[in-house]
Parts: sequence; C-alpha cells; structure tokens
Amino acid sequence: MVHIVVNPAARTGQGQRLWEEDVLPYLQENKIQYTLHTTKEAGDDARIAAEICETEKTKPIRIVILGGDGSVNEFLQGLSDPRDVILGFVPLGSGNDLAKSLRIPKEPRKALDIIFQTGHVEACDLGSVTYRDGTMRRFIVSCGIGFDAAVCEEAMRSRLKKILNKLGLGKLTYLGIAVKQILSIKRASGTLTLSDGRVIPLKKLLFIAGMNQRYEGGGFLFGPKASDSDGLLDLCCVDRVGRPLILFALPFGLFGKHFIFPGITPYRMREYTIELDSPLWVHTDGEVSRQSDYLKVKSLPRAVMVMKPRG
Repeated sequence: MVHIVVNPAARTGQGQRLWEEDVLPYLQENKIQYTLHTTKEAGDDARIAAEICETEKTKPIRIVILGGDGSVNEFLQGLSDPRDVILGFVPLGSGNDLAKSLRIPKEPRKALDIIFQTGHVEACDLGSVTYRDGTMRRFIVSCGIGFDAAVCEEAMRSRLKKILNKLGLGKLTYLGIAVKQILSIKRASGTLTLSDGRVIPLKKLLFIAGMNQRYEGGGFLFGPKASDSDGLLDLCCVDRVGRPLILFALPFGLFGKHFIFPGITPYRMREYTIELDSPLWVHTDGEVSRQSDYLKVKSLPRAVMVMKPRG
C-alpha cells in the first residue's frame, strides 16, 4: 500500500488534470494499491503527514507526493519521524529544484517509473533550522536567509508567477524578482558561527544559503558540490558585495561559477549559527513564513529514505 498526496493547485491548477490523465491511469495499469490524500489549503500537507504517521502501523510508510518543492517541505513538517518514511516525488512545481538535484524527470509517468519500477531507495540527509523562540522547521533542498528568501517571499505573492507558470516560464519569475531585490533589499550585520569554531563577521550580508541539494531558487546552482548523503551543508555566503558586482555575478550562479567573485564564499559544515542586528526573511525549500535575526541550522544525516533513479 502506498499513500498518494496530490496538490490539485500545483502548476497553476494543473495538478488535478495530471492526476486524472497521467497518474491515476498509471496506478490502475500497474495494479498499484493506494490511498489518496488531496490537499485543499495551506497546512494540509503537514496535517496529512501527521495523520498518516498516526494511523499507519506498517513501517516503512511508502508515500508519493505530487506537487512542488513547497509541498514536500510542508509534508516534512508533519512527520513524527522522517526515518519511518520512503518518499517518492512527482514534480509539479514551477522551480522543481529538488527534482533537478535528484534527477527526477518532470514527466509524471517517467517519475512514477522511478518510484515503482526502476529506482532504488536511498537514505538521505535533511536539514533543520531552529529560531530564537525554539521553533524548528525541516528542509530537504536548502535554507536561506536574506536575498534568496526575499525573492521566494515576493514570488509567493506574485501574479506574474501565475501567468508565467501557465506559459511554462515560471522560472523567469525568480530571475526578474531577483534583479529587483538586489536593487532594493536591506542588508544586515552580525556573525556566522561555524561548527569548527570559526566566527565569521558579517558586515553587509546579502544572503546565506545552506544547501542540502545542489539547486535552489528555480535552478541556481548555489551548492555545486553539495551532497544529501555526506551529513554536511554547503554554505553560499554573500557579504560585502556591491550591487553592480552582484548583478554581474548572479547569472554565474546558474552554472555554479559564482564563487570566483570576491565576497561570495563557500563553507561546508554540519551546523552553523547566524546572529544579525536586524531580521531578514528566511526560507526552507522556498517556503517563507517569517523574518528572523537568529538561526541555528544543522544537517540531519540519513534522516529520510527517498526513491531515486539508479546510476
């Protein structure tokens, strides 16, 4: 038995159509027994995850999510213990950074083949971010504070994103908003404390992204050497870099070549702490819920099992 979680609103309302035209026939053709769960509003993914964990006694629990990176992120928050889960993913979002990192195709039937036919189960790292008030969120792609989170926050509210999604050009939303944010975003000062004891002063922080996967922000390769199986997070720290240089360097981030520029620094750590003099937006897997001036971020090694393609 597998639990199928469908976000009908994914791909600007195409999620329901893809379920009916592609996924449901596939399940029927292959005689796969399943229980269907459908999300209707914000918070449903986490609620469904909690209900599955409470009612399903057979471990591990097989779950397939049809949605975007945000759907996966919200689902992770509701799991009582992610180690009890084998997670399959059919990407229906606009950014699809998780699918890109995991090499999962956009076509639903090809993704389903990996989940049910040709793929294999692999234990993967998650990450967690804890705020000053003790609130914790998990992530599977990345956690960022500053510019990348501000881009995600504005994209979540953007009407243009919905229009471009319908045209299959949703990633252009992130690029356009990114340029706007670079020209207007406020910066902060503070410290970045690494788990090896180093304390890095931050003077004009643009952003710090902690990468569990290689891509974030709709295809930016901010963690070109990141791995979800090494128990470490790859940091991309951008501090004391002027706007003209950032505008010039940003396209290099699409190819993972951004670290050639001064002020854009990589670190690789199992955990780190950020303390700032003013709060900035924070995201987990592109989901933005708050601003903060304090983060404690760490890797959770081998915390969830994921269906991946072989090779």
